[in-house]
Amino acid sequence: MRSTGPLAALAGAAALALTLTGCAGGASADKGLSYEDSPLSTYLSAAWGGDLSPEEQDKKMQDQNRKVEEYVAKCMSDEGFEYKPSTSSSSFVSSSDVEWEPDDKKWVEQYGYGIVHNPFGDSMPESEMPVDPNQDYVSSLSETEQTAYYETLYGPQPDESEIAEDGSFEYNWEEAGCMGAAQHEVMGADVWSDDEFADLRDKMNELWTNSTESPEYKKIDTEWAACMSEAGEPGFTAQADASMSISDEQGKLYEAAYGDGTENIDPATIEDPSKSPEMKALGERELELAVVDLECRTKVDYRERTLKLQFDLEEKFIAENKAALEAFKAAAEQSK
Repeated sequence: MRSTGPLAALAGAAALALTLTGCAGGASADKGLSYEDSPLSTYLSAAWGGDLSPEEQDKKMQDQNRKVEEYVAKCMSDEGFEYKPSTSSSSFVSSSDVEWEPDDKKWVEQYGYGIVHNPFGDSMPESEMPVDPNQDYVSSLSETEQTAYYETLYGPQPDESEIAEDGSFEYNWEEAGCMGAAQHEVMGADVWSDDEFADLRDKMNELWTNSTESPEYKKIDTEWAACMSEAGEPGFTAQADASMSISDEQGKLYEAAYGDGTENIDPATIEDPSKSPEMKALGERELELAVVDLECRTKVDYRERTLKLQFDLEEKFIAENKAALEAFKAAAEQSK
């Protein structure tokens, strides 16, 4: 799937940062540190709207989406194609009363890692799921016309020389068709990808990548892994590997049903893998593993200790890169 968001790189960076919490979510059980205490979040939240409430972020995203769709419609029309803006008003904020509480035993017993047992999966009624208003029009086009339509909308697919080994590629809004132009116009410049901050970007990625490789972090993972083995769950060397094992197996089930994306498959002809016996068995495995994982994380005080290590490294990083971080924050605030 191609990335169409101008802040895709920053979103990836945010995800990397979150992995350092061991199991992202709220504060530790009843006390202690949480990711909201991150020293770096003061600077990064300026770019992704962390200073806004969930409701304010939701309103901002919906307003932006409406403007983007209107821009895209005009752009596509100028290029000779029809395009109906999506009028979906679905909220980005879940209406579910369920919260994300991966350190709460009752929550984990019900949802595991929230992978197969997604706590928000049923929060939107099926009748409210967004529908592509352009599907009938696109279906009426010839195969050649459809190819031209999507290239005009999203830009040409990157060739093999532009794709990294992990499947990622460098996003350039100027080569991302009407959608890229619309997002750039409405949302502003992607400050995170600006060449001015290339050095800061590299240093920050190195910080997030190497943090879990420190001897102190590995010591905590070793204690956790020993606890897991004693509890009948051997084979893991890092805490993140436990949830990843469930995610990987889920991915295999979906790939077995829908393929690897290299061929066009009509979803209507595929039996929904989420309702298969194999997925049900994986869901039971998820709950079983997640409960043991939580018990071992609690036993070794995993979250508190790893967050303390992370925040100490962030404080040192800020001291060494203060000027660049302040410049990034100012640029991000100006781009809003």
